Amino acid sequence: MKKLTMASLALCMASLLGCSSSDDEEELVLPEIVNQFETDVVWQESIGDGVEHYFSRLTPTFYQSTVYVAERNGLVAALDSSSGDTLWEVDTRENPAFWPWEDDDTAKLSGGILQAYGKLYIGSEHGEVIALDRETGEVVWRKTVPGEALSTPAAGDGLVYVNLGSGKLLALHPDTGEERWQFEQEVPALTLRGLSSPTSANGGVLVGEESGKLSVLIAENGFMAWSTDIALAKGASEFERLVDVDTKPVVVGSTVYTIAYNGKLAALDVRNGNVLWDREYSSYRDLSVELNTIYLVDSEGVLYALDRESGIERWSQSALRGWYLTTPAVAGNYLVVGDQEGNLHWLDKQTGQLVSREEFDSSGFFVEPIVVDDTLILYTRDGEVSAVKIP
Repeated sequence: MKKLTMASLALCMASLLGCSSSDDEEELVLPEIVNQFETDVVWQESIGDGVEHYFSRLTPTFYQSTVYVAERNGLVAALDSSSGDTLWEVDTRENPAFWPWEDDDTAKLSGGILQAYGKLYIGSEHGEVIALDRETGEVVWRKTVPGEALSTPAAGDGLVYVNLGSGKLLALHPDTGEERWQFEQEVPALTLRGLSSPTSANGGVLVGEESGKLSVLIAENGFMAWSTDIALAKGASEFERLVDVDTKPVVVGSTVYTIAYNGKLAALDVRNGNVLWDREYSSYRDLSVELNTIYLVDSEGVLYALDRESGIERWSQSALRGWYLTTPAVAGNYLVVGDQEGNLHWLDKQTGQLVSREEFDSSGFFVEPIVVDDTLILYTRDGEVSAVKIP
């Protein structure tokens, strides 16, 4: 098994973004719009160095009036959601370097943050899962796991589930980190650098696999209940044959929704894996579902809204194609996405029309905004955390 190297990852991302390294390639230009409103920034704070240029899905999370944020080098902080004031800040490195120029790579946080059972759970590229006390930030336990933890863990049925780059999915006791069971997935020779975050629902654990499948495991013992192909490898090149299901399954009632790279968007019966409908869309970004609508960003950066019951397309917005967008967040009457240059885009969620844009940070967005009450929390690559009032 091999993940994409930095060189091949760059090549792959160029393919994903629909861009080229040739000199005559036209530079991407944002469409001109007249802002219907100005972005109201309530507060801004910084946490360490963020994730810089590395691949890290350190999406913030929240509980009641507190926002939790982590940076790749090991710093985790709790911020008051209304003021941005730091409630606590903890360095999770096991042996922090005394001098700032010393090389200390014992953290490299990358997967998280999960808030559950009174704790925060965060994974790392170095094969660790760390549990922190939610109120104080104190490290409760840390566990070595057999692979990179690149996605957010999940919680349910009294367990914490961690999906690893080695193809293993672990169920851990939330208070001790003790392993209760593990499931080993099929991993192709070449995959995208990313993993599906598991979803816990109805006594099962749903997870997308790098082989193009969506699988459901029984939460009690890790035995497989069913597995369904969302994408099948085809094509002449290794890149064409990438079929990762890197997205978090979304369960609504008895239906689960998922999407694959070089595959399909599909709705399945969560009880048996039968496909209710599928459509030809390709993505490695999570879906957003609100009421009867699915919102997605495809592999080229085109946004879509689809009917959840039928998969019928309601609208599409291609003006941001190639801008490497985040997962869309539903914020009131709007859909919000960030791009790799640090622009925050607001769209009318009923029509897909671009209604406002604000430049935040040239380091760019790498994870989706999260909604906390009437506020949008943003996190850029250089560690800037912003709270924005939802219009």
